[in-house]
Amino acid sequence: MVREQLDRIGVVGAGTMGSGIAQVAAANGYEVVMRDIETEYVENGFDTIDDSLGRLESRGDLEEEPATIRDRIEGTTLLDDLGDCDLVVEAALEELAVKRDVFADLERVCDEDIVLATNTSTLSITSIASDLERPERVIGLHFMNPVPVMEGVEVVVGEKTTDAVTDLAHDLAADLGKTTWEADDKPGFVTNRILMPWINEGIRAYDEGVASKEDIDAGMELGTNVPMGPLTLADHIGLDVCLHASETLHEELGDRYKPAYLLKRKVEAGDLGKKTGRGFYEYE
Repeated sequence: MVREQLDRIGVVGAGTMGSGIAQVAAANGYEVVMRDIETEYVENGFDTIDDSLGRLESRGDLEEEPATIRDRIEGTTLLDDLGDCDLVVEAALEELAVKRDVFADLERVCDEDIVLATNTSTLSITSIASDLERPERVIGLHFMNPVPVMEGVEVVVGEKTTDAVTDLAHDLAADLGKTTWEADDKPGFVTNRILMPWINEGIRAYDEGVASKEDIDAGMELGTNVPMGPLTLADHIGLDVCLHASETLHEELGDRYKPAYLLKRKVEAGDLGKKTGRGFYEYE
């Protein structure tokens, strides 16, 4: 059995993805508990939410005042505060050991009928849940970045995930105004399995002098009708995130997913894209 009445959503992690998930849930009427390990991280998450709500309000895209939405979100550093949530979404570091530890803690504090979702973009749902007593309640809810803007959510079904949990995940995403697609628990799922090689090939083409970075991006935008070319998109995702995803896929699926050399060099130099002000392009 899973709890079908969802009023209070827990979010583990107050970074870019966690704060975005918390914001979207609150904007759609849910009470939210956003938890991170340090007060500073929680405060940074609220700053991100305030900035995002301000932009949406200026465009006339909010149905409520930003303060009303913000007041539905409670920040905490205590994992036990997630115990009274009806569903919890984990958006912690994209490292298997970290996620396994988080889910072990969630299993301790959450009732047995609470669905535990992970926002992982590449890691196996089955592996994340493998040490739990009830792995059947674990599912992937892979939100796209930025969460308040992007419509899609990838629902990833683990080996033990039940149909009831899968249905609930689709229903929740729809209630948050998102459109879902479903993927089996294979490396990279649908999105990153296809996206990461595309980004890496764009980087290789630039590194090998096929065209300028601007022309590579323009060629893909104008030639295939995507909203961003591979180099711009990589900067927006975060080059460190792209590298980590590519390394995970390379390990699981072989050399066709090998990260581009220039991607690794950029990350080593600390040029991670828009969030650091410099990646393939420079930002304010």
